[in-house]
Amino acid sequence: MTNNKVDITHCNFFFLNYPAFMIFRKENSHSDSLSSALPMARESSKFLEHYGYDLLLGSIAAFYVFMVPYTKVEESFNVQAMHDILYHRHHLENYDHLDFPGVVPRTFIGAALVSILASPIVSAMSLLHFPKIFSLFAVRLVLGSMILLTLRFFRIQIRNKFGRQVEAFFVILTAIQFHVLFYCARPLPNILALGLVNLAYGNWLKGNFYAALNCLIFATIIFRCDILLLLCPLGLELLLTKSISLWKAIKCCIGAALFCIGLTVLVDSIMWRRLLWPEFEVLWFNSVLNRSSEWGTHPFYWYFTSALPRSLLAAYPLFLIAVFLDRRVLFYILPVFSFVLLYSKLPHKELRFIISSVPMFNLSAAIAASRIYNNRRKNFWNLLYVVLLGLLMISLGYTIITFMASYENYPSGYALRDLHKNGCLTNNSNEQWVHIDTFSAMNGISRFCENDFPWRYSKEEDIPLEELFQRNFTYLLNEHANINGFKCLFTTRGFSRVRLQIGFPPISLVKQPKVFIHGNIRNKDVMNRSWLGCS
Repeated sequence: MTNNKVDITHCNFFFLNYPAFMIFRKENSHSDSLSSALPMARESSKFLEHYGYDLLLGSIAAFYVFMVPYTKVEESFNVQAMHDILYHRHHLENYDHLDFPGVVPRTFIGAALVSILASPIVSAMSLLHFPKIFSLFAVRLVLGSMILLTLRFFRIQIRNKFGRQVEAFFVILTAIQFHVLFYCARPLPNILALGLVNLAYGNWLKGNFYAALNCLIFATIIFRCDILLLLCPLGLELLLTKSISLWKAIKCCIGAALFCIGLTVLVDSIMWRRLLWPEFEVLWFNSVLNRSSEWGTHPFYWYFTSALPRSLLAAYPLFLIAVFLDRRVLFYILPVFSFVLLYSKLPHKELRFIISSVPMFNLSAAIAASRIYNNRRKNFWNLLYVVLLGLLMISLGYTIITFMASYENYPSGYALRDLHKNGCLTNNSNEQWVHIDTFSAMNGISRFCENDFPWRYSKEEDIPLEELFQRNFTYLLNEHANINGFKCLFTTRGFSRVRLQIGFPPISLVKQPKVFIHGNIRNKDVMNRSWLGCS
């Protein structure tokens, strides 16, 4: 009985104090949840601190890839090489470059590296029977990640040498510019070289001068011989400032050069089936023979009056101002400015040729922007701060317009996509041959855009229009609106020009028909289908 009384007493005590017990428990559980949430918040904050800028730049670059996946003629060698390495592997006789070698040979090293890294993703997509266009997304995203990783290395050295605020402005300027992030995932030799130039810039800031020179030697010998115009001014400056010794530089650079020459000659002689150093042939073609002028010329000052203003935007005036605001800037700007100046002597000019100069000019501009921001409460600086904000907004607007124009600049890629969607015939036992003319092949189509059976493709060049009917093609992608023996089924419009107008928006894009899709009039299945027409 005594024991029972004790038990009842304890039970009564528990029930009488149950509300207080629950409050105590709730408070403890709340504090436990807070204590568990705080480390998670700290971890996410630390993650954003370390990788937030990379997420921002990577998201913008990935957006460009998904919105504009197709490629142009400048990218054709590397994009076709990536396709062939991934899908044909050791069967070199099926490689595109043997049938369409281009004007000058290019190295396979960059394409091979990207393909190796992308191969697990591409293999998984092949097992799941994804269309090949998804493999194009994969290789471009891998390439973009590689370039942005090298840009991250450069950015970290900016933070270590100039501080977090300069780093933040560097990221802002890069993000609101169009060309670096749009091109970083495009398989151009200039972009493959840009990755090594970013590493060179980072090592330069870090004080690893010989490593910087070796990166530029690798880029020069393997990817772009014109990086020599950056290597020489940088090497000369380092010698004159006694940052490096002549004898050690000679030993270091000759060793790196011999290794790079051996690597590219070994790989590319196998792939091209002849003894070959690709960039030496490019150097001979462009500089000695000056054959690049056949693709158009620009005046000496074009890079300074057109290419740099369009690529740098707000950073263009800022990087010039920085020379007067921080005496350290001149040391880094002078070799890069000399690179653009020396390149200006070559008559044939394109913006992508000097894209390697943009990151260093952005650093200079970021230093100026940081100085203006820090002094924004002072009278004169306050005006500069307002101008800075205006320039950033104008740059963002220009980038949006440029992206919209670029989206419409790959008409044949969209044309082939629509043909695949609407042109598959009911009788799938017969092959459907598509002829792609030179214009279409240059403006958005690569082997990644092709589908499997029953689709077959021909890029045979120099076929007279009147002879196309005799070749028994099912469809044509052509720049001509009228071709005998074929009916125009639909057309794809592309970017033509920008037009100013009164009202909102003040700017509009003018588009016009660029690619015409024709069907063979003898094919009843094609003729009996409903098409949009070309009127």
